[in-house]
Amino acid sequence: MFDLTLPQGAAVTFLVLTLPFCIWVALSDIRSMKIRNNAVIGLIAVFLASGAFAFPVSTFAWHLLFGIIALAIGFALNAGGILGAGDAKFIAAATPFIMPQDAVAVIYLLAVILLVTFIAHRVLRAIPGVRNALPHWESWTNPKFPMGLALGPTLSLYFTFAAIG
Repeated sequence: MFDLTLPQGAAVTFLVLTLPFCIWVALSDIRSMKIRNNAVIGLIAVFLASGAFAFPVSTFAWHLLFGIIALAIGFALNAGGILGAGDAKFIAAATPFIMPQDAVAVIYLLAVILLVTFIAHRVLRAIPGVRNALPHWESWTNPKFPMGLALGPTLSLYFTFAAIG
């Protein structure tokens, strides 16, 4: 499907270690329209602990720099009202895991997942039985879309596609 450059071993390791955080982010965002700092910090900790073993030191350092650049861009987009703060922080925490050569593929993957999750979310929130079953989910009534619902699965599927080669 994609010609990804993330090594398979790193992809499997990253998938196993980040999947709980990606699920947490998606669920937290649809429930409360917030991506928790603890989830973002956990994702960063996973990269710091596992990325140091998955990549050579110079590559690891470049990936950290890319995360810092993503954070600066995210803050600018947040200040402009284009992106939520939690979304910007999650993107910055996820960026170091992504090989720069895979960035375009990840953006395409995000576009597809964003479209699918947006449609699914809007359809489900229009069904009274679903809304009644989960009445306290803030995303049912908020006009904004919970981007964590697309961001978490994008990172996990990137690792999955890289792992299966």
